[in-house]
Formats: sequence, structure tokens, C-alpha cells
Amino acid sequence: MLADTHRLFHTVRYLRLEQVQGRATRRLRRVRMDRGAAPALRATARAWVVNGTRRQSLVGRNRFTFLNETHEVASAADWNNPDWPRLWVYNLHYFDDLNADGAIARAGVHRALIERWVAENPPGEGAGWEPYCLSLRIVNWCKWAWQGHDLGATARQSLALQTQALMQQVETHLLGNHLLANAKALIFAGTFFAGEEADAWRRRGLYFLRREMGEQVLADGGHFELSPMYHSMILEDFLDLIQLAGAIPGVVPAAVVDDLKRYSRNMLEWLDVVTHPDGEIGFFNDAAFGVAQTPAVLAAYSAALTGAGSGRPAAGSRHLAESGLVRLVAGPAVLLADVGQIGPDHLPAHAHADTLSFELSLFGQRLFVNSGTSLYAVCPERLRQRGTAAHNTVVVDSADSSEVWSSFRVGRRARPGPVRIGRRDGALVLEGSHDGYRWLRGNVMHRRTWRLSERSLRVEDVLDGAFKTAVAYLRLHPEAVATPRGADAFDIELGGHTAHVVFSGGSAKLAECRWFPEFGKSLRCPRLALEFRGRRAAMELGW
Repeated sequence: MLADTHRLFHTVRYLRLEQVQGRATRRLRRVRMDRGAAPALRATARAWVVNGTRRQSLVGRNRFTFLNETHEVASAADWNNPDWPRLWVYNLHYFDDLNADGAIARAGVHRALIERWVAENPPGEGAGWEPYCLSLRIVNWCKWAWQGHDLGATARQSLALQTQALMQQVETHLLGNHLLANAKALIFAGTFFAGEEADAWRRRGLYFLRREMGEQVLADGGHFELSPMYHSMILEDFLDLIQLAGAIPGVVPAAVVDDLKRYSRNMLEWLDVVTHPDGEIGFFNDAAFGVAQTPAVLAAYSAALTGAGSGRPAAGSRHLAESGLVRLVAGPAVLLADVGQIGPDHLPAHAHADTLSFELSLFGQRLFVNSGTSLYAVCPERLRQRGTAAHNTVVVDSADSSEVWSSFRVGRRARPGPVRIGRRDGALVLEGSHDGYRWLRGNVMHRRTWRLSERSLRVEDVLDGAFKTAVAYLRLHPEAVATPRGADAFDIELGGHTAHVVFSGGSAKLAECRWFPEFGKSLRCPRLALEFRGRRAAMELGW
């Protein structure tokens, strides 16, 4: 009981007053909506151009696939089916399929689906009227209509009601990416409709957009929640707003458009740094494939709108200082390391206990991988995926380096030490540390050094303080095959290449675990675990 109270204290102590006030008032607020006719439509200068590709989720007339799980929405009750994962239900209400692969061929089905949603989701009732669902659906309906589809009077009235509901439920109790999604939706709806009410929606959205951009986008271009997946989603949001400003001139002030272009360029450069040679993001904090657009799609979208495309970093080192991420490239090896904070103190919802973890691609293929993310439910599996043992770093006395709990909570959190990057004897050297185990009885500090050359990688860990057990984990990609070769040595085969790893300072074991590259997807993979004999241990990989 005392431990739970202590954990709760370290969770809430960082909340901002705005979050506390938002949590208190949202339970008391009654959302009021005007059931009258929707405002008039605003004229557009050109049709909406769909960006990139998004997976088709409507796989039958009333059958949907989200998060690698398929269900039939057979009745009105299924829009809020309690037997289905909550995140799946939320995705059902987003209406992403309106702008997905092959959407034009499904226009008639989409129109019927919109009409069905309006009829079966009364104003204010169910998950579809929660502010994040409102935000994503408002944008998708606007985009669909701007492509030349007719929403119809009933759907337009519903869209206006949805925007009224969102105006009264802006997510200041959460802030972060949710608030930016709210702002974007208000700007879209305030542009789709004309008149005083619509202008008020748009002004409200622009207020939060201006307010949040400067804080949420760090000086190095990263989104402050430090999830490459959410970073990519917000970059797409900014690019959408740039397209909106071009399609309907004057609705977004020129100064705001300039800021959006500047932030987008910086965010795209950041994304290049945390992208593996396979063209996909690294798995730090909540991250998975198939949710956000790929870096290549975002680069093409940016190039079409602003002329600024992608440029993959060359060999050497790149330090995203404010984000705490480092990229090292030498020969065929690309290493991504996390040496920074887990996220903003007031908003660690998507944080993992992954400080000093790293991923490695070799010869263009992922070799060492963090666990990824497959679900958001409050359950033991969610805790395992957020925990330190799910990442390529060190676990001390079976504890997490940051105290992740529930689905989106963090109590005590690791604080990183100084970061040093340089060259030594022809190799790139990265040094970092954290104090995430200082709260343990042994007052442990973890220090890690990476040494990357064109032919090898050495990772050395030092633990200052007293402890009973310590284990350094290395999760391998599912396509990798690890074979023991003598004491504490293994051959690793991947894609026709063979690497050799030797451990020192402890006893190494090979076991099977899981990798979670997408929501709802779990793959078997090998994992190496080095159990420390003393305070110092190391791994050396050669190829």
C-alpha cells in the first residue's frame, strides 16, 4: 500500500495545473449541441490530394480489420462492443478507410457507412463522441468531401455537431499529441464550413496550434513525446495543414504556414536520423509499423508541398541532443541509441523504460531490436512491453529503470547523465549513463559505452553501487539465427551474413522471446541474456 502511494506521488507530482484542472472539469462538463442546420460550406480552390497509402480497413460491407484483428459490425451496439479491444473500437470510429488504398472504388459503401454512423451513434453517446475519435473522424470526413464526395445534409449537420462537441472537450487534461489532433480538427472543420461559428472553431484550433508547436517540437526537430511513431503522425498533421492552406487560401495565416513548413523540415530531418536502412522507424518508446505513414511517404509528401524531401544521414555520428537519440554509422552498421529522457515529465504516457537501449542494423537488415508495441490495454503484457527487459539494455535487481505502470503511467523516471561522442582509434565512441536504479537499496548508477567500427561493435556496461542481480538483454530480429559457439560465444546468421558475438564479465544464455512489430502482431525471436558476475560486463560483435 505504501509502495503504491509512493508510486502515485511520483506520477502526479509532475502534472501541470492545466492538466489537473482539465481532469476535474471534464467530469462535470455537460456538452451542449445546437441541433439546427449546419453552417454553409466554404468554397475550395482545389480538390484534396490524398497523401501516400494507408491500409484498407473496410474489408467487407460491414467488416473491418484494425490492429491485425477483424470483426463484423453487425448491429448498432457493435460500435461500442465491450468484448472488442478498446483501441480497436476507437479505430472503427476514426473512418481512416475514407482515405485509404482504393477508397474511390468504395465511395458508395463509404457514403452508406457515414449515414449508418450518424443514425447509430446519437450525439454525445459512445466512444465515437470522445474527443480524440471526434478529431480524427472530422478530418477524414472533410478530406473525403473535398475530394468531390457529397456528405449529404444529415452528415453535414452531424459534422457540425461533432465539432461543437469537440470545442467543449479539448483535451487539456492530456495535452501532447491529443491536443494537436484537436487543434487540427477544429481548423479543418472551421475551414470546411463558413460563417461566424466556423470562424470561431478555426480560431480556437489556430490558438492551440500556435501555442503547442513551439513546445512540442524540440530544437532538434523531434516531437517531445519521443516516439518515432507519434512524431511521424504529427509530421503528417503539419503537412496536411500546409496542404489545407494551399487549397483554401487565407484560412491559415501566412506566418503560421511558414512555421509549419519550418517545423516540418526539421521533423523530417529528425525522422531520417531515427530510420533504419530498411526505411522504417526505430522502436523507442511506443512505436510500431502500420500506424503512421512511412518515412518515405512523408518525405514524398513534404517534397510535393514544400520542396524539402529526405536525405539519409551519412557515415559518422548524429546526436539529437534535445531528444536524447544518437545515430552511429560505420561500414555496414547503423546503430540507434537512446541516451536521453523518456519524455516530458508531465506527459510520459507513451514512454518505455528503455534508457540506454539501442538497435542495430547490419548489412541493411535489423539485427538487434527493441520489443515494439502491440497493444495499449491495461494488462501484464503491456507492462512487459514497456519494461526494461523488453529492450536492449540492463535490468538491475529485476526492476525497471523507469517505473512504468498501468497502460500510460510512469512513477520514478530515469535521468540521463552527460553524453559524450567522439572517435577513438578509428572507431566511433558513445558514452551515456542514467540514475534510474538510484532508488534501489544499492543506489546503482548505470554507465554504458558503445564503440562502433567498420568491422565490430563493443558495448560495455558498468554498474556503480550494490546489487544482487543484473542482466543485459539483446533481442534479435526474428529472421536471425543464433548458434552457441563455445562458452559465452555465439554465431548469428541473418540474410546470408554471419556475425560473431562474445560476452565477457558474466554468463550468457540464449532463449526464445517475442517481437511486436505491429499492433496485434507477435513474432518469435531469439534473445541473448548476459548475467553479470561483477559490476562490469561487455559484449563484442564482429562481422
